[in-house]
Amino acid sequence: MFESIKKNEHFLKVYRQGKSYANKYLVMYLLPNGSENNKFGITVSKKVGNSVVRHRVTRLIRESIRLNFDLFEKGYDIVFIARKTAKGKKYSEIEGAVLHLGKLHHVLKKKV
Repeated sequence: MFESIKKNEHFLKVYRQGKSYANKYLVMYLLPNGSENNKFGITVSKKVGNSVVRHRVTRLIRESIRLNFDLFEKGYDIVFIARKTAKGKKYSEIEGAVLHLGKLHHVLKKKV
């Protein structure tokens, strides 16, 4: 399993010092952390929906990260923020959004 960002100060540091890109469903903040591991954080606000909807979106994002973990370059703090449009989307759409943002940030490993 991947390491999570849990503390609010850590999230705020990534927001302030990191670089962001967005697509239709997600926003991704990226900050080099100088270690051998990636840390991931996921934020889904109440604007997206009630707790059932928010937890489903969180699970979809987490599963997308878990299954594609090896594709990401190491040494980054990465925070995903769900947009309202992520509500009710299928896994394949969320996974596509995660990988798209990885390509925009140039943190996906090149195919060998």
